[in-house]
Amino acid sequence: MPSLANTGALKHLEGKEKLLLRLVDLSVQLNSTLDLDELLQLITATATEALDCEAASILLYDEKNPRLFFAAATGSDPAKLAEIPVPIDGSLAGTIFRTNQPLVLNNVEQDPRHYSLVSSHIKFKTRSLLGVPMHIKDQTMGVLEAINKRQGAFKENEATVLSVIAAHAAIAINNARMFRARQQALEKVRVMNEIKNNFLAIASHELRTPLGIIMGYAGFLQDGMHGDPKDHAGHVLAAASQMRSLLDEMKNLTLLQTDEMELNRMRLPIQGILSSALDGIKYAAARRDLSLVLAFRDESIFVNADPEKTTLAIMNLLSNAIRFSPEKSEITVGAAEQGRQALVWVKDQGIGIPQDKLQKVFEEFYQIEPPNTRQYGGLGIGLSIAKGIIEAQGGTIRAESEGKGQGSTFKVFLPLA
Repeated sequence: MPSLANTGALKHLEGKEKLLLRLVDLSVQLNSTLDLDELLQLITATATEALDCEAASILLYDEKNPRLFFAAATGSDPAKLAEIPVPIDGSLAGTIFRTNQPLVLNNVEQDPRHYSLVSSHIKFKTRSLLGVPMHIKDQTMGVLEAINKRQGAFKENEATVLSVIAAHAAIAINNARMFRARQQALEKVRVMNEIKNNFLAIASHELRTPLGIIMGYAGFLQDGMHGDPKDHAGHVLAAASQMRSLLDEMKNLTLLQTDEMELNRMRLPIQGILSSALDGIKYAAARRDLSLVLAFRDESIFVNADPEKTTLAIMNLLSNAIRFSPEKSEITVGAAEQGRQALVWVKDQGIGIPQDKLQKVFEEFYQIEPPNTRQYGGLGIGLSIAKGIIEAQGGTIRAESEGKGQGSTFKVFLPLA
């Protein structure tokens, strides 16, 4: 028959085993959620159970206003608790925070540091308290308190148990805060993108009507004129065409960003798309005395693509080449089969692209030139639109360049039909 001493030792070991399992379970639960409110409730509930007390509370440090505030407490309204600022000086929690040491008090009301405003505000009488600091890396982020031991008094060795809970809690709370901050930042970016897209859509719509009138009347004037006035009307038309091109880019970027661009894919020769794109930019090339060199055979290379949108993508590549090429230079447009893909390339003899910018040129609104010393113009969205159109059809696009002043080559890969 076991002795009373052995029975007591056995119960003590069972109690320790139960506590360790509870702490392991807490660690698993804390690592499985990033919901801050849920974490706070879980921590206070675990502390209350592990230390056999009536309540537990978490106070966190407010960096903007140097003080502590209640983030959670057992059985209390978080919003009501948050109304109570707890000073760093002149409070028990503040003492734990400042000294960075555990504190055990089994007769709280006789301690002059007891902040009675909290008890009166939530109508809860604090008799005994065990508090420990909460650390994250080398900083103290708050205080975890266990309140009113149910049987007997808090013991010094129980501070170790509460410190283990506090250590797990600090990491979990910090992770949840970082996650919440990231979510808020992403939501802010989403809202700003929505505002930007709405602006682009409205601007392109509102400007299109007066622009159409300008182009219409300039066309009538040019048809009935000769000599210098006809040239002047031609300049008006050229400027209006450039403006319409910018509006089209804004509209297409908005459609891509909102996933509203419709693609009508069909089996067609890639050479036909290249011919249409070349027709669309030949006047822009002629104004700068640029030679367009074709490097593809008559034998058709068939792809499944939207003819209108794919032509636009190639035109954007050609417009980019025209913009950054010196006058009287060459732009080569080629096409060939490469494995199971159709390869299209646009090669210029222009300013080139630094190696570290070959990917960035496809980003929306990115400009290689500094904004205050720009020479070549453009919104910086033509290449991003081309990339979006090509990738939406299962293709890829990339830029190649030997560096500054060495020209650039843009390659498009589309699956063969």
